Amino acid sequence: MLTPTEKHRFTVDEWQRIGMAGVLPADGRMELIEGEVFEMAPIGPNHGGQEKRLIAWFSQHLTPKQAIISAQDPIRLGDFSEPQPDLALLRPREDFYAKAHPTADDVLLLIEIADTTLERDRAHKVPLYARYGIRESWVVNLAERTVEVYTKPASHGYGSCWIAGEGDVLRPELLVGVEVLVGEVLV
Repeated sequence: MLTPTEKHRFTVDEWQRIGMAGVLPADGRMELIEGEVFEMAPIGPNHGGQEKRLIAWFSQHLTPKQAIISAQDPIRLGDFSEPQPDLALLRPREDFYAKAHPTADDVLLLIEIADTTLERDRAHKVPLYARYGIRESWVVNLAERTVEVYTKPASHGYGSCWIAGEGDVLRPELLVGVEVLVGEVLV
């Protein structure tokens, strides 16, 4: 019997071809991280409510000339990763990214909402975002009712992290003049 010596890392191009061919279940929620396919956790009501609240807040406070709001959509990060963050605020583009998925250069802010996925988001997704130079990412910690703000990306992770609570104000670096009162956006 043959024993595997190495696992295959899927490229983003292979991953997209697999999806287009209908090989994966149509109702499956999966993402590609560093060449590996990960099944995403189901979205519970608290998580879904938090996502909708953030979408509503940003929709009311930003114009399409400031950012495109993207929910649960792929972001291409190099040749081996295509995560689907809960929310991404993207640089405006006339085609609304219909011709190609956004890349790290297109991202103004990424937001992950974490209830059951907190440790995975911290250990895998946030460092991935930093390695690809995404200037700022947030993890909304539903259990603690806080927002973890990650800035100063580097190859080893973000150089700065601070935890914002209900009375704090967030000022996304790439969204000049935008101030988010944490208590207003938490479910």
